[in-house]
Amino acid sequence: MKNKHLLFLDIETTGFDLGKHEIVEIGAVLVKQNWSSAVPTFELVKEFEVKVQPMRIQDADPTALRVNGYNEGEWIFAISLEQAMHQLAELGKDAIMVAHNIAFDAKFIEHAFETTGVNNALNFRKLDTISIAFAKLAKSPDVQRFSLNDLCEHFGVKNERAHTALADARATFELYQKLMTL
Repeated sequence: MKNKHLLFLDIETTGFDLGKHEIVEIGAVLVKQNWSSAVPTFELVKEFEVKVQPMRIQDADPTALRVNGYNEGEWIFAISLEQAMHQLAELGKDAIMVAHNIAFDAKFIEHAFETTGVNNALNFRKLDTISIAFAKLAKSPDVQRFSLNDLCEHFGVKNERAHTALADARATFELYQKLMTL
Protein backbone atom coordinates (compact mmCIF):
# COMPACT_ATOMS: atom_id res chain seq x y z
CA MET A 1 0.00 0.00 0.00
CA LYS A 2 2.89 2.35 0.67
CA ASN A 3 3.93 2.41 -2.98
CA LYS A 4 0.47 3.30 -4.31
CA HIS A 5 -0.74 6.82 -4.96
CA LEU A 6 -3.60 8.06 -2.77
CA LEU A 7 -6.70 9.59 -4.32
CA PHE A 8 -8.40 11.88 -1.83
CA LEU A 9 -11.96 12.01 -3.08
CA ASP A 10 -15.15 13.86 -2.29
CA ILE A 11 -18.47 13.97 -4.09
CA GLU A 12 -21.54 16.12 -3.88
CA THR A 13 -24.88 14.50 -4.58
CA THR A 14 -28.54 15.38 -4.95
CA GLY A 15 -29.29 13.42 -1.76
CA PHE A 16 -28.41 10.36 0.29
CA ASP A 17 -30.47 7.66 -1.47
CA LEU A 18 -28.30 5.75 -3.94
CA GLY A 19 -31.32 4.50 -5.88
CA LYS A 20 -32.87 7.93 -6.24
CA HIS A 21 -30.09 10.52 -6.07
CA GLU A 22 -27.00 11.15 -8.17
CA ILE A 23 -23.53 12.65 -8.20
CA VAL A 24 -23.37 16.30 -9.28
CA GLU A 25 -19.74 17.09 -8.44
CA ILE A 26 -16.49 15.15 -8.01
CA GLY A 27 -13.32 16.54 -6.49
CA ALA A 28 -10.09 14.63 -6.09
CA VAL A 29 -6.50 15.18 -5.04
CA LEU A 30 -3.96 12.64 -6.31
CA VAL A 31 -0.97 12.27 -3.97
CA LYS A 32 2.30 10.35 -4.05
CA GLN A 33 3.32 8.81 -0.72
CA ASN A 34 6.86 8.63 0.63
CA TRP A 35 7.39 6.49 3.73
CA SER A 36 11.20 6.34 3.55
CA SER A 37 11.76 8.53 6.62
CA ALA A 38 10.40 8.47 10.17
CA VAL A 39 7.73 10.98 9.19
CA PRO A 40 5.86 10.22 5.97
CA THR A 41 5.64 12.88 3.28
CA PHE A 42 2.99 13.38 0.65
CA GLU A 43 3.47 15.10 -2.69
CA LEU A 44 0.58 16.59 -4.61
CA VAL A 45 0.49 15.12 -8.11
CA LYS A 46 -2.73 16.53 -9.53
CA GLU A 47 -6.11 17.94 -8.59
CA PHE A 48 -9.36 17.13 -10.33
CA GLU A 49 -12.72 18.87 -10.21
CA VAL A 50 -15.74 18.29 -12.39
CA LYS A 51 -19.39 19.20 -12.28
CA VAL A 52 -21.69 16.40 -13.43
CA GLN A 53 -24.95 17.09 -15.25
CA PRO A 54 -27.79 15.55 -13.25
CA MET A 55 -30.25 13.49 -15.25
CA ARG A 56 -33.01 13.47 -12.62
CA ILE A 57 -32.83 16.85 -10.90
CA GLN A 58 -36.55 16.57 -10.16
CA ASP A 59 -35.70 13.77 -7.69
CA ALA A 60 -33.19 15.88 -5.80
CA ASP A 61 -33.50 16.60 -2.11
CA PRO A 62 -33.77 20.42 -1.86
CA THR A 63 -31.71 20.40 1.34
CA ALA A 64 -28.86 18.56 -0.38
CA LEU A 65 -28.90 21.07 -3.24
CA ARG A 66 -28.80 23.97 -0.80
CA VAL A 67 -25.92 22.45 1.19
CA ASN A 68 -23.75 21.72 -1.85
CA GLY A 69 -24.62 24.94 -3.64
CA TYR A 70 -26.14 23.41 -6.76
CA ASN A 71 -27.64 25.89 -9.20
CA GLU A 72 -28.33 25.47 -12.90
CA GLY A 73 -26.16 28.43 -13.88
CA GLU A 74 -22.98 26.94 -12.44
CA TRP A 75 -23.74 23.56 -13.98
CA ILE A 76 -24.34 24.86 -17.51
CA PHE A 77 -21.03 23.35 -18.74
CA ALA A 78 -21.30 20.20 -16.61
CA ILE A 79 -20.31 16.95 -18.27
CA SER A 80 -22.05 13.59 -18.34
CA LEU A 81 -21.52 11.09 -15.56
CA GLU A 82 -19.91 8.72 -18.07
CA GLN A 83 -17.35 11.37 -19.11
CA ALA A 84 -16.63 12.15 -15.46
CA MET A 85 -16.09 8.49 -14.62
CA HIS A 86 -13.70 8.02 -17.56
CA GLN A 87 -11.67 11.01 -16.34
CA LEU A 88 -11.71 9.78 -12.73
CA ALA A 89 -10.65 6.26 -13.75
CA GLU A 90 -7.75 7.65 -15.77
CA LEU A 91 -6.62 9.97 -12.98
CA GLY A 92 -6.93 7.41 -10.21
CA LYS A 93 -5.61 4.33 -11.99
CA ASP A 94 -4.46 1.90 -9.26
CA ALA A 95 -4.64 4.65 -6.59
CA ILE A 96 -6.11 3.98 -3.16
CA MET A 97 -9.28 5.97 -2.54
CA VAL A 98 -9.26 8.02 0.65
CA ALA A 99 -12.36 9.85 1.85
CA HIS A 100 -14.00 11.15 4.98
CA ASN A 101 -16.88 8.74 5.60
CA ILE A 102 -15.76 6.62 2.70
CA ALA A 103 -18.81 4.36 2.82
CA PHE A 104 -20.94 7.18 1.37
CA ASP A 105 -18.54 8.31 -1.36
CA ALA A 106 -17.47 4.79 -2.34
CA LYS A 107 -21.01 3.48 -2.79
CA PHE A 108 -21.93 6.37 -5.13
CA ILE A 109 -18.63 6.10 -7.04
CA GLU A 110 -18.88 2.32 -7.45
CA HIS A 111 -22.51 2.65 -8.53
CA ALA A 112 -21.49 5.31 -11.06
CA PHE A 113 -18.81 3.03 -12.53
CA GLU A 114 -21.38 0.20 -12.78
CA THR A 115 -24.19 2.23 -14.34
CA THR A 116 -21.95 3.95 -16.89
CA GLY A 117 -20.07 0.78 -17.82
CA VAL A 118 -16.74 2.52 -17.23
CA ASN A 119 -14.02 0.23 -15.87
CA ASN A 120 -13.19 1.09 -12.26
CA ALA A 121 -9.40 1.34 -12.45
CA LEU A 122 -8.98 2.45 -8.82
CA ASN A 123 -7.20 0.13 -6.42
CA PHE A 124 -9.60 -2.05 -4.44
CA ARG A 125 -8.20 -0.78 -1.12
CA LYS A 126 -9.81 2.19 0.60
CA LEU A 127 -8.94 4.40 3.58
CA ASP A 128 -11.42 6.28 5.73
CA THR A 129 -10.23 9.35 7.62
CA ILE A 130 -13.08 9.07 10.14
CA SER A 131 -11.87 5.60 11.11
CA ILE A 132 -8.24 6.75 11.27
CA ALA A 133 -9.19 9.79 13.37
CA PHE A 134 -11.27 7.68 15.75
CA ALA A 135 -8.45 5.15 16.17
CA LYS A 136 -5.96 7.91 16.96
CA LEU A 137 -8.17 10.34 18.90
CA ALA A 138 -10.90 8.32 20.63
CA LYS A 139 -9.34 8.87 24.07
CA SER A 140 -8.68 12.57 23.51
CA PRO A 141 -10.96 14.73 25.65
CA ASP A 142 -10.52 17.54 23.10
CA VAL A 143 -12.26 15.59 20.33
CA GLN A 144 -15.92 14.75 20.80
CA ARG A 145 -17.13 14.62 17.19
CA PHE A 146 -15.49 13.28 14.07
CA SER A 147 -17.11 15.19 11.21
CA LEU A 148 -14.77 16.65 8.61
CA ASN A 149 -15.65 20.14 9.83
CA ASP A 150 -15.00 19.30 13.49
CA LEU A 151 -11.68 17.58 12.78
CA CYS A 152 -10.54 20.38 10.50
CA GLU A 153 -11.32 22.85 13.27
CA HIS A 154 -9.43 20.72 15.80
CA PHE A 155 -6.31 20.59 13.60
CA GLY A 156 -6.53 24.15 12.27
CA VAL A 157 -7.27 23.06 8.69
CA LYS A 158 -9.03 25.80 6.75
CA ASN A 159 -11.94 24.71 4.55
CA GLU A 160 -13.66 27.91 3.52
CA ARG A 161 -15.62 26.27 0.69
CA ALA A 162 -16.93 23.29 2.68
CA HIS A 163 -19.44 21.12 0.81
CA THR A 164 -17.80 21.69 -2.53
CA ALA A 165 -16.10 18.54 -3.74
CA LEU A 166 -12.57 19.77 -4.40
CA ALA A 167 -12.41 21.86 -1.22
CA ASP A 168 -13.50 18.88 0.87
CA ALA A 169 -11.03 16.57 -0.93
CA ARG A 170 -8.25 19.08 -0.17
CA ALA A 171 -9.36 19.32 3.47
CA THR A 172 -9.41 15.52 3.73
CA PHE A 173 -5.85 15.40 2.38
CA GLU A 174 -4.69 17.99 4.92
CA LEU A 175 -6.48 16.15 7.72
CA TYR A 176 -4.86 12.87 6.66
CA GLN A 177 -1.42 14.46 6.80
CA LYS A 178 -2.11 15.70 10.33
CA LEU A 179 -3.34 12.26 11.40
CA MET A 180 -0.28 10.51 9.97
CA THR A 181 2.05 12.63 12.12
CA LEU A 182 0.32 11.83 15.43
